[in-house]
Amino acid sequence: MTESAAVHPVDPFDPQAINATEGLEPVDPAFAKVLRVTALFNMVPLAIGASVFDRLLIPTIGGPCGVVTTLAWIAAATAVLAFPSRRAQRWGFKIGEGQLRVARGWLFRTDTIVPFVRVQHIDVGQGPVERWFGLSHLIVHTSGTHNSTVTLPGLPADLAAAMRETIRRHIQTDFA
Repeated sequence: MTESAAVHPVDPFDPQAINATEGLEPVDPAFAKVLRVTALFNMVPLAIGASVFDRLLIPTIGGPCGVVTTLAWIAAATAVLAFPSRRAQRWGFKIGEGQLRVARGWLFRTDTIVPFVRVQHIDVGQGPVERWFGLSHLIVHTSGTHNSTVTLPGLPADLAAAMRETIRRHIQTDFA
């Protein structure tokens, strides 16, 4: 342990410190934008629905008008502006000798290691929002039934394809 690490312990709230200490590569920063656009598509219709509810039904039951609308739009703004960047910072990965490691989460941290010998097949996917930002997600299917699919989002499209080829070469080497 270095002297600076002893003096300054790792802040559990700092995702960059977590990735640095665990030796993980962060996902592409544009992944936060993908999450933000996705949250926008999900939250705005809910906030509009809450506004309609507030306008049409609250006056009939004699409740205070505007409270539901205000709370819904504050929740939507928080979900669109604050959470996506924090979620994107909580992802990390490392492709090493014979294995892929994917870690995510903050409060409930999941750290998955996939040995290449367990991989059945690999997919590279890209939704419309990911395509807009030039990103893809890598899906690794393993043998077994429980947690047999590991997804790594937020990768540049060329990196996802290169990772797929690296894993594919290991699979061919292991079974040849």
